[in-house]
Amino acid sequence: MGRPGNPNNDDRSGNGRFVPSLRTAERRAAAARLRLEGHTTAQIAAMPELGFTSAQAVNEALRAVREAAIREPGEELIRIELERLDAQLLRLNGLEAKAREVLDARHIVVNNGKVIYNPATDAPMEDDTPVLQAIDRLVKIEDARNRNAERRAKLTGIEAAVKVDATVHEVTQQDIALQEMVAEMRARNASVVDHLRAERERGE
Repeated sequence: MGRPGNPNNDDRSGNGRFVPSLRTAERRAAAARLRLEGHTTAQIAAMPELGFTSAQAVNEALRAVREAAIREPGEELIRIELERLDAQLLRLNGLEAKAREVLDARHIVVNNGKVIYNPATDAPMEDDTPVLQAIDRLVKIEDARNRNAERRAKLTGIEAAVKVDATVHEVTQQDIALQEMVAEMRARNASVVDHLRAERERGE
């Protein structure tokens, strides 16, 4: 078990920044209050109960107060933004699950309330339009995840770790398979359209 912290000693936070001890924070607050009341830094340094050794030390304390006043609201904004990004990822996960349900389901072509059958096989013709829409949705979800990661990297200072060289794109086997599946579905959809058009012309 670690030793308890000394309230008179400054410590470091998890990100390496010095965190003022209780005594340091009290001295800085007192110096800022006295400065606002019109005391000079030399007068504040001359007050033995505050423990400042010089007017320069008082100025350093006042600067630390100003920096904290600027930094702390900024850190709160970062925390809020990271929470928003976390919530966005949860929503994207839900959308992905729904899109994959559509992708895995079987869809039959229906026209005017009637199932359309393939004249060559007498089997119900499959409608690939919902599948193509689900694939498009999954691509957009992945794009949104990438933007989420880039925004998170900027906020947390690790942007360099997620930068992508836009001039190089490695085409994987999965990419090729997806492109082939989309092309096949589009061709099948065109066949369905031709079949429906022919039926309508025969009916006329």
